[in-house]
Amino acid sequence: METIRLPRVVRFGVFEADRRSRELRKHGLRIKLHEQPFRVLELLLERPGELITREEFQRHIWPANTLVDFEQGLNVAMKRLRQALGDSADVPRFVETLPRRGYRFIAPVEAVPISGLPDRPPAGDETENGAHRAYEALASASPSQSATTWTRHRVVTWGVAAAVSLLAALALQAVVRRGHPTASPAPPVRALAVLPLENLSGDPGQEYFADGMTEALIINLAHIRSLTVIAPSSVMGYKATQKPLREIARELNVDAIVEGAFSRAGEQVRIDVRLIDPGTGRHLWTASYERKVGEVTSLQSDIARGVANEIRATLTPEEQARLQHMASVDPDTYELYIKGRYFQGKLSPAKSIEYFQAAINRRPDYALAYASMAEAYSMSGLEPQEARAKIKTAALAALRIDDTVAEAHVALAQAYFRYDWDWTSAQREFERALDLNPNDAIAHQWYGQYQNALGWKNWAAEVKRAAELDPLMVWLAGGGWYLQSGEYDKAIELMKKKLEIDPNNANANQQMGRVYTMKGMCEEATRYLEKAVAIPGGWPGRGLGPLGYAYAKCGRRADAMKVLAQLEQLSRRRYVYPHLFAVVYAGLGEKDAAFKWLDEAVVKRDPNMVMLNVSLELESLRSDPRFAELKRRVGLPQ
Repeated sequence: METIRLPRVVRFGVFEADRRSRELRKHGLRIKLHEQPFRVLELLLERPGELITREEFQRHIWPANTLVDFEQGLNVAMKRLRQALGDSADVPRFVETLPRRGYRFIAPVEAVPISGLPDRPPAGDETENGAHRAYEALASASPSQSATTWTRHRVVTWGVAAAVSLLAALALQAVVRRGHPTASPAPPVRALAVLPLENLSGDPGQEYFADGMTEALIINLAHIRSLTVIAPSSVMGYKATQKPLREIARELNVDAIVEGAFSRAGEQVRIDVRLIDPGTGRHLWTASYERKVGEVTSLQSDIARGVANEIRATLTPEEQARLQHMASVDPDTYELYIKGRYFQGKLSPAKSIEYFQAAINRRPDYALAYASMAEAYSMSGLEPQEARAKIKTAALAALRIDDTVAEAHVALAQAYFRYDWDWTSAQREFERALDLNPNDAIAHQWYGQYQNALGWKNWAAEVKRAAELDPLMVWLAGGGWYLQSGEYDKAIELMKKKLEIDPNNANANQQMGRVYTMKGMCEEATRYLEKAVAIPGGWPGRGLGPLGYAYAKCGRRADAMKVLAQLEQLSRRRYVYPHLFAVVYAGLGEKDAAFKWLDEAVVKRDPNMVMLNVSLELESLRSDPRFAELKRRVGLPQ
């Protein structure tokens, strides 16, 4: 039987599919569904109750010149469609599988009443008067007159089909007439989030590449000063989510969302991307790009320029030049770099360093690989002198090649701040990094800590800016300003939100435990701190210092002494910060032992020493003259 032209919006169960906006809604809320799964759904809805063969899907959606392998593409699209519908291949409610043949839509389908359509043709346009009258006639009809139900036999009158065609034409005219003076302008976009690109290649092994492309697009957009761009670590939490875009936008506090899909076949890469107003679901802009793997940097800059142009972002000449002149890189080197970034995002610095070094071995002038390696060394927990040397060597190598790589300036600033105690050079590098990339959450976080260490009054503004840019990152912007100001309940409220995102994050549990320690709530404090220590990963022994301090303050001296023994045993295998020993002894009230370890911390350039002025665990030592001498040696204000 001949395929019937669908109306703009059709309903099945609690779902509605809008063919004009290419959206799937459940109970009126938008469900994330990319282009290919939506086209599969559309073809099924056109012929409910009938078998759609795999060959027909290929002919309509994956023609011969399509980049992605058809079999894999259809399987992935069908999986995504079923996930969105909450459907099961074994016990289907919507899509039935006919093995080795194709698929069939088995649920009743009906047109949404015309009066329910949100858009109507503009009044007063002479070229559309006839169409406008037709629209009014249909809109005033009762639901039984305007709605047509498809059964497996799909009995549809010619009159309704004609009306549907007319409405489709009006919808098309509305799209073409975007620039018409009567059209309402899109709201200004001041903040946006780029959601993780969906991997439609049919190969789960390409997830790292999709994630890398997402991160690269975010970083390109983040260099635009007039725009707030949410950091990768926060948006990656929405991978494969079915949350409505309106809810995501509210959680991230953004005006617009960029989403898209990635596919790859051999050396060819394709990205379909769209810019969406999450409040209305309106598509502000859509585009498709295809490049070879070695040209993906130009692809990334093209997408970033497209988004910037659509939202009318103000670009400085330097920002324009950066987006127009992205250095190309050969495919093999880029693969290694992207894998390194993937493992760095997984907080596996040793693994990421291996890939960055391999990329540098292939291309010694690859500035981004050097910069990322410097970042990885700053997370590695190496002995301070070794970490300092490796961070600075990699960062300076990147900047000799390209002085505009913001990540290298951030890494170098951290080395000057945390290891060299060179305050002037650190400030210069932090400010240069933020000048290049004003949306760098890590730079804002560490610059805020730098200001806090030096006693600047407005230091919390930088850290709070980091929280705005990376609101879901549990270890970033952990409410230290509340802890330091004594607003413990606010700190607890914030950390509870962080732990809802990742209950097994060691840093979040540790911060929560520290807050309860300062409140004198021993049971809660030790519960969180013990959990933090039990979670693998992070710097060696880092959680033991706060745990030992809590034991000591709670009168559990024997347990505090056990922690000191654990630190001693661990230090025989690898480097442990001397500061951790000092914290436990301070809690026990053994000042001489605490100062002995703090003296060693200064000699070893323990990076924790930069926070001497604000360390809550060392509060009991501040009145001792030896404390002032320690600050003098570190270069901190008295």
